[in-house]
Amino acid sequence: MSFIADMGLIALRIGAFVIGVYLIISALLSAIRTFILPRSAPDQIVRAVFLGVRRLFDLRMRRSTTYEQRDSIMAMYAPIALITLPVAWMIVVGVGYSAVYWALTDGRVSDAIFLSESSLTTVGFAPVSGLFVSTLVFIEATTGVLINAVLIAYLPTMYAAFSAREQLVTLLEVRAGLPPSPITLFERYNRIRGMADLHELWGEWEVWFAQLEESHSSLAALAFFRSQQPGRSWITSAGAILDSAALSLALLDLPDDYQAALTIRAGFLALRQIADFFGIDHNATPNPDDPISVLREEFDDLCNELASVNIPLKADRDKAWKEYSGWRVNYDTVLIALAGMTMAPYAPWSSDRSNRKRRPKLLLKKRKIITPAP
Repeated sequence: MSFIADMGLIALRIGAFVIGVYLIISALLSAIRTFILPRSAPDQIVRAVFLGVRRLFDLRMRRSTTYEQRDSIMAMYAPIALITLPVAWMIVVGVGYSAVYWALTDGRVSDAIFLSESSLTTVGFAPVSGLFVSTLVFIEATTGVLINAVLIAYLPTMYAAFSAREQLVTLLEVRAGLPPSPITLFERYNRIRGMADLHELWGEWEVWFAQLEESHSSLAALAFFRSQQPGRSWITSAGAILDSAALSLALLDLPDDYQAALTIRAGFLALRQIADFFGIDHNATPNPDDPISVLREEFDDLCNELASVNIPLKADRDKAWKEYSGWRVNYDTVLIALAGMTMAPYAPWSSDRSNRKRRPKLLLKKRKIITPAP
């Protein structure tokens, strides 16, 4: 019986060692995927952290009655979730090393946890014996320092990407109002006789969309960083620009501008890439005749408003509607889904219709659900 008990204990220690090594490697790979790997790579630890923090924020927002209150609460969501990440990694690493220490020593589980806590926090208050265990203690202490150093070193990069995103979002308010609207944009450009300058605007936003795709798929937390003003949002600004470019090609009586078409393509490719990262379902090859969330009546109302402020429009509205729908179908689904996911402020033809039905579930590649804001 003693032999069987000894063999069982040895098997248990081997299992603890394997699990401990797995947890340590998982935490390190999670940190690498999140802050070092220059491509989108969803991670289960990151997903769990953002899911848990989001649920706490959802509970807090149940007592909020206005959008301004919810926006103020959600402004803290991404920063708090981001700061929670190294804590989660440290816990996983600590548990992993505790299992390894218990497997390699004859001490109790509490002694292994005590040694791991001492090493991970680099306080070094627990005694260590044996060369191999001493080496592991040194590696664990280095791991704890590196995890925090990586986050601190990468925060400036993240906020630089946020600042670059917000620059054009802020400038769009000057041109398209708040919330941004194609009607306001065209009216202001027409008033200053600058309709030809729309070409330059489309070029600026093509570059913006390219940068958005790179930053918001590799640094997913950026999608939840809110603008300085409650009424601004990167996703509603993207929707306003895409609709404006589509309307300029389909409806405005102006020479065709290839740059508008390029901007639309850059835009829907960027939004699709971000949607793919979060696992949002969408049709990658939509048919131009597929239905969109904008109604024909809404399109006609927009035409009437533009005509009332002397914007030159094409005579054939049926053809214009068909062409606009053909452009809009490329980004309609992902635009509305991302607006709902980020709890974007009200804006026509984007976030306004994300509330008409139950907002899409937010997923991370493997279809793990993250509950969106109410």
